[in-house]
Amino acid sequence: MHDDKESVDHKAALEAGRDTLKNERPSSNRHSIVALALLAIISLIAFAAAVSVGSVSISIAELWAVICGSGEDLHRDLIISLRTPRALAAFSTGGLLALAGALMQVLLRNPLADPYVLGLSGGAAVGALGAMLAGAGMAVVSGSAFGGALLSTFLVFGLAHGAGGWSPTRLLLTGIVVAAGWGAVITFMLTMSPADSLPGMLYWLMGDLSYARTPYVAWAVLVPAVLLTLPMGRSLNVLARGPLQAAALGVAVRPLEWSVYILASLLTAVAVTTAGSVGFVGLIVPHMLRLVLGNDQRIILPASVLAGGALLTFADTLARTVMAPEQLPVGVITALLGVPTFLFLLHRSR
Repeated sequence: MHDDKESVDHKAALEAGRDTLKNERPSSNRHSIVALALLAIISLIAFAAAVSVGSVSISIAELWAVICGSGEDLHRDLIISLRTPRALAAFSTGGLLALAGALMQVLLRNPLADPYVLGLSGGAAVGALGAMLAGAGMAVVSGSAFGGALLSTFLVFGLAHGAGGWSPTRLLLTGIVVAAGWGAVITFMLTMSPADSLPGMLYWLMGDLSYARTPYVAWAVLVPAVLLTLPMGRSLNVLARGPLQAAALGVAVRPLEWSVYILASLLTAVAVTTAGSVGFVGLIVPHMLRLVLGNDQRIILPASVLAGGALLTFADTLARTVMAPEQLPVGVITALLGVPTFLFLLHRSR
């Protein structure tokens, strides 16, 4: 009787999965190309604004002169040495967070999942704040943040993995508890830290790109990650419908879930290492794109990278110019933009 029930459940899942693939309206190639091209143009505009706007404004003609190898020395120094590395760091961080958010939402089958939901930012923050208290340089701070994020990843995965493996619910609950524990440690460290160290520590916790002078590590992770996730798009579409349907259609569910979890954790760890804890990018961007472009992961994943990168680049430009010469943490801008956007999306989805 038990075997008959499992056979019936398997047949039902197989039929449901076939119906899902049959009834899933494939996205128009032209529509996808237009959407990605539009996002690419917006990204270029964001990057041009980031290198042009500041305490010294640079016109389009002056920017083009620097690109062509001429232009004034001041403009070359500003664009090449200061603004371009920061803009590249902002774009790569936004792309990493948005891609990680899209992957986490598929993995947990929850459109409100966030890259930081598994306590990665808390582990990274503890590592970074510990290095700051020790008086280490930014290179050591970044390395400590990355180590803390990886420690949190292994901790959450180890605690959530039971006799029957791990489920999205167990993983989510374990991540929330671990994040709460990291939060208590962070509060203790801030309480015990000297007053002259608090501003830098608080800026890092809110997300800050002031010291992001080496974006190349983030790009070295982002580009292979995009190339790796594109072939996974169809399998992720099936996984989003449920593991039973995915298994019935021949998808290796457990290896795919492991790959998504490890990749999303790595993307988040690199993003936090680069810019600190920047909120809302990984939550808002994939959710908003699904409302506009549908739920085809073959489009959502590259679109999330472009949209997330453009959003954080715009936000960082605002952060360093809206109250110039004072600079705001970029996390403040993303929160001010993300909270009303998220509330609007919730109201619309209702």
